[in-house]
Order: sequence, then structure tokens, then C-alpha cells
Amino acid sequence: MVETELYEPIRRWLEGQGYAVSAEVGFCDVVAYPPDDPQSLIVVELKRRMSLDLLAQAALRKELTDAVYVAVPLQGSRSRLRNGRALRTLLRRLETGLIVVRFLRGITRVEVLLHPLPFRHRTAHKRRGRIIREIDGRFAEFDKAGQPGSTPRLSAWRQRSLLVALILRECDSSSPADLRARGAPEQTQRILSLNSYGWFERLRHGVYGLSAAGRAALEILPEETGQLLSDSRLFKGPSER
Repeated sequence: MVETELYEPIRRWLEGQGYAVSAEVGFCDVVAYPPDDPQSLIVVELKRRMSLDLLAQAALRKELTDAVYVAVPLQGSRSRLRNGRALRTLLRRLETGLIVVRFLRGITRVEVLLHPLPFRHRTAHKRRGRIIREIDGRFAEFDKAGQPGSTPRLSAWRQRSLLVALILRECDSSSPADLRARGAPEQTQRILSLNSYGWFERLRHGVYGLSAAGRAALEILPEETGQLLSDSRLFKGPSER
């Protein structure tokens, strides 16, 4: 499919809304305007697929008018845009509209998924707070940016769970209070109760030991990571001061 196949459905749809339509005007793929108000331009950029080039073109067209749309094709009634939710979020921030031309059996359908409205920035205070608490709760930075998504992250909770497991391995079995006395983190009781990674097992009331999964997790723990976590017992993290 080429961009010219998108033009006719877009042209018919705009003319059906009462607009005069022109193509390839000053680098713009499609320009539409009310016949009685040529200053109220609408610009539509056409592409076979969503791309950075298309978004860059739309940003440049914002110099001409606030009413800028990007249009891409979809085949069939059930197809969806890849990463559609993230794409809409980005287009909202760019104050750019989104049109899909859906090619069905024998007909085409134009769908406006997003209009180019002014974007109102809002700070996600709760999510920002969670990030700050996560940073504050870590003993050290073990992860590297850009790791594959399948690689387990050493989050603050995982670090603290590993520290509990390391101390529990030393004493074989113990109560939460005794683990705390040996340098385990403040959340030890909750870590043992939730058992998020399956590393612990309750031996009897108030006494816990390491499960086979916990011993296996410590066996593959890098030596430097285990050493840093063990050393962390000598101080309290910021969230425990």
C-alpha cells in the first residue's frame, strides 16, 4: 500500500464534512479548509505506517496550524495500531490528531481516534513518590540500564528479601525478631509472610527456614552482590533511620 491509496478516502471524508480539499501543498500531504474561512486550515500527513518521520512531519506542520492530523491504514475490522495506548499518549503531548483509514472488504472507513487538542501537563505525584521510595529503599545499585526485560531486577524489595535469605542461611532457621537482631531489614516479618519469590518456608509457628528455591537463588547470586548485601547489615538504609 502507498500513501496515495489513503488520499481518496481522506478526501471524500473531509469533503463530506464540508471542507475544500487540496493535495501536496507546500510539503503538506492534504490541506483542508472551510470554503468561507480559508485561514482555518487542517493538515493531514499520510504514511503507510506510524514512524518517527511521520511524527516529525506533524510537528513541523504545527507551525502552520494547530489542526494537524496523522493518518495511517489498517487492514480489516479487528486490526489495531501497534503500541496504540503509548502512541495516543505521545500524540496528545504533541497536540496532534490521529486518523486511521480502515480497509475492509470492498469499502474503506475513516476513523478519527484522536483530535489535536491543547495538552495539559499533569505530574503523576503518586508514581513519582513510588520511584523515590524505591530508590530510597535500595542498599546498592546492582542493575544496569538497558538490561533485557527477561532479566530479574534487583529492586529494593528483592534486595531486602535476598538479605533475609542470606542471614537465614547462616542460622538455618530463625524467628523474624532474631533475624532483625542479626541485621535483617525492618520489613523482615512482611518479607517472610508474603514470601514473594518462594524463598522461605514456615517450619513452625514464628520460625522460618530457607526453601529449596531460596537456596538455589543464593547459589546463583553473584559473589559481589552477596558481599554488598551482607555488608549492608552494618548500616541502616535511609527508610530505616
